[in-house]
Amino acid sequence: MKRMKQVSRVGFFGILGNLFLMLIKLSSGIVFSSQAMIADGINSTMDIFASFMTLLGGKIAEKPRDCDHHFGHGKAEFLFSLFVSLSMVFGALFIFIEALKGLFTGHELEFSGLLIAVCLITILVKGILYFYSKKIFQETKSILVESNMLDHRNDMIVTSFTLISILLSQLPFAFFDSITSMGIAFWIAYSGIKIFFDSYAILMDHAMDEYRVKVIKKYILRNPKIEGISKFETTPVGYQYILILSILVDGNLSTFESHEIADLLEKKLLKKYPELLTVTIHVNPIDL
Repeated sequence: MKRMKQVSRVGFFGILGNLFLMLIKLSSGIVFSSQAMIADGINSTMDIFASFMTLLGGKIAEKPRDCDHHFGHGKAEFLFSLFVSLSMVFGALFIFIEALKGLFTGHELEFSGLLIAVCLITILVKGILYFYSKKIFQETKSILVESNMLDHRNDMIVTSFTLISILLSQLPFAFFDSITSMGIAFWIAYSGIKIFFDSYAILMDHAMDEYRVKVIKKYILRNPKIEGISKFETTPVGYQYILILSILVDGNLSTFESHEIADLLEKKLLKKYPELLTVTIHVNPIDL
């Protein structure tokens, strides 16, 4: 599937970019005693894991239907997104604890132009990865790509605050380095929790959102031969949905005519709405 290959590619480029950033952040953070830079480096380490999960999840999700998985492997996207979210939350907790220790024990950041250069390189690399992921997300609507896209965007903001903390180290604001680390921790935790609940909702078969349901129902009722809808149920399979629908038609129509309406509607719905994986339509005749 082209879609899942695009998802996997986002993960692959993310691994390369984040591996490079992790190495330069951690090494410079340790050498110049910047807790904010070390926290940023740990964040990049988690980003490698997130990108690896995107790569692996995309590979599994692209597998076609088989005798054991009649609707494909699409939910792998959301399962691996859960792993990403949990790693982000635990990583944020570690960063927060270390920053809290530094705030109370005190530490001195050694100012260096290299730290500034690392921040600027990070913002540039993350900017490229963000816009690339955004382009792929607009095409695929994959939650794995979305989590990577948001992560890259967050990293640009986080690194901007790291840059500010480094510049403020020249002033009597050394504590700001620890405060920034704590802020980074909260940001990572918030992003992880959001991804967790988005993924959890799909894995728990959360129905299609009300807006899309309203749009599809309106389209169905444009057919003058359909008198109403008595049932509209959806369940997610990956990024798509299974739709079970019951329509009301004139009871004077023949069985053939009624099912012809249903067959034609099914084809139109699958063609018009790519978020639908399969459509099952029941016909209920009524007296007019």
